[in-house]
Amino acid sequence: MFQSLQQRRWLLVCLWVLIVAAIVAAPAILPVFRLNLLGRFLSLAIVALGIDLIWGFTGLLSLGQGIFFALGGYAAAMYLQLSNAGDLPNGIPEFFGLYGVKELPFFWHPFASPWFTLVAIWLIPGVLAGVLGGLVFRNRIKGVYFSILTQAALLVFYNFFNGQQKLINGTNGLQTPATKLFGQYVGSDLMQRWFFWVTAVVVILIWALLRWVVRGRFGDVLIAIRDDEPRLRFAGYNPTLFKTLVFGLAGALAGIGGALYTVQSGSASPQFMEVPMSIDMVIWVAVGGRGTLVGAILGAVVINFAKSLVSEALPESWLFIQGGLFILVVTALPEGVIGWFRGEGPGNWLNRLGYCLNILGNWLIRWGNALIRQSTAFPWLNSLGINTLGNWLIGWVMRSTVLGSCAALVPIPVSNLKVRWRCSHEVSPVGIASDHRQL
Repeated sequence: MFQSLQQRRWLLVCLWVLIVAAIVAAPAILPVFRLNLLGRFLSLAIVALGIDLIWGFTGLLSLGQGIFFALGGYAAAMYLQLSNAGDLPNGIPEFFGLYGVKELPFFWHPFASPWFTLVAIWLIPGVLAGVLGGLVFRNRIKGVYFSILTQAALLVFYNFFNGQQKLINGTNGLQTPATKLFGQYVGSDLMQRWFFWVTAVVVILIWALLRWVVRGRFGDVLIAIRDDEPRLRFAGYNPTLFKTLVFGLAGALAGIGGALYTVQSGSASPQFMEVPMSIDMVIWVAVGGRGTLVGAILGAVVINFAKSLVSEALPESWLFIQGGLFILVVTALPEGVIGWFRGEGPGNWLNRLGYCLNILGNWLIRWGNALIRQSTAFPWLNSLGINTLGNWLIGWVMRSTVLGSCAALVPIPVSNLKVRWRCSHEVSPVGIASDHRQL
């Protein structure tokens, strides 16, 4: 048990060493365009971490994280618009003039402060998520009904933001590349490189924070909510409070991810609140591995990079690949890729490999024995080398079968599985292990 924990710890350390090394080397290896994409995908990984917290650990499947993602993006874009509106007529962003608006709406004024904006990026989405979650959880709504409600809320916010042309530029959204920050254009290569570094550091810090959260008593309560909420309630805990807190935290993380995504993508728009995008966020976590945290990061980055590369080569094929990927995860990898590696997945595959090698060996041995019998019955076949071929087949199969037995040595529970080594005797996986020890 202790050795298993040590091995998992070393695997996690090696994985993070690879991730950090890739982040450090990315600016020197990747062109500016690819580096910008990686920065965007890392910002999406922050949202995925929040979804993993509420879904993987707490069992709350939210299909409305796009709301909080968009709010964080709009907060960042509003500050950038106002910080560059001083030289414009009336001192307001240019798009207001297209709709005849001559005075800045009241809710824009606080975003002229960078300190207020830094707090609003995560506080407004977090508070909104906490309020919505409190209203839902106090009525003990959960499961598929909770998912439906979050998606319904997403549609409400999408339609509302989509129609506010005079307030937030409606469907066109708020553009940021031509705005300035610290004297540099936000869309410049220098600023995009800095945004990449900031995003990478934020992702690692948030992962460390969430790992600390889920490894403590708070994390134990979240897992208890996921596994047996009534029993936790009978134990004296208030699941509503914990679910509200964790849903608010996930909303705050989505806001941070939305802000970082906006400054790297160049705009904040109602498209962030479209239903497919929120569903994609869930798919990233499902593929990477629920309840693993690092799986959410890898899922968001790898899937989005794959989407970018496939869309460049075959623009119309990505949806089919994504659908097939999700079906594969649901049917064959229900715990995701990282969950598969942490669990019994590799052992099961090695055991099946050993089983298949043994079956193949049995069939080839029968064929080799048949060739030898034929060469004995008909001596003229020896001139064709049939006897030699049969002996070579048996020798090769014996070595392959030993290899298959080694593959089947992984200590996992296998029900109703017997491996037949017909050239010598019939054994179970336990028997194979004992034979291998003798070898």
